[in-house]
Amino acid sequence: MKTWDERIDEVWEDATGEEVGDDTIARIDALAAERGPDDARAEFERAGARDSAGRPAEAVELYRRALALGLDEEHRPQCVIQMASSLRNLGEYDEALSVIRAEEELSADGPYRDAMACVHALILASAGRPAQGLSVALLALVPHLPRYHRSMTAYAREIADADT
Repeated sequence: MKTWDERIDEVWEDATGEEVGDDTIARIDALAAERGPDDARAEFERAGARDSAGRPAEAVELYRRALALGLDEEHRPQCVIQMASSLRNLGEYDEALSVIRAEEELSADGPYRDAMACVHALILASAGRPAQGLSVALLALVPHLPRYHRSMTAYAREIADADT
């Protein structure tokens, strides 16, 4: 018998390349119901299904609930990234920036660091601060460069001032 995580993964694999809709939401909700209404991970998966279906307002409420219930170190950063992205899509830039910045501090060395920077950059660009967004993206890229760390870091910091 497959584990709950394997069955969740199977739903997402089935949805790959397709528009997520009511069927995927129903499948995720059925699996989430197995864990009960106060399970953070189940609420996170329910939020993700709605997010993928283009229902960001519904997703944000479920992401908030999942965070309040207490997600583990693997899923909390993912939840924050997805929630910040949904908030951006809803035009809630200040809240989106607040949650992504807080998670960046908590997970500065975590595996989702670059994904957080991407969302952070997108939020800034959407909020009318594209130079600051570019700066965040460049600073995330710098550690991956074979050389030029010092100069690219300086340029990235300099360009952020173009929005002010």
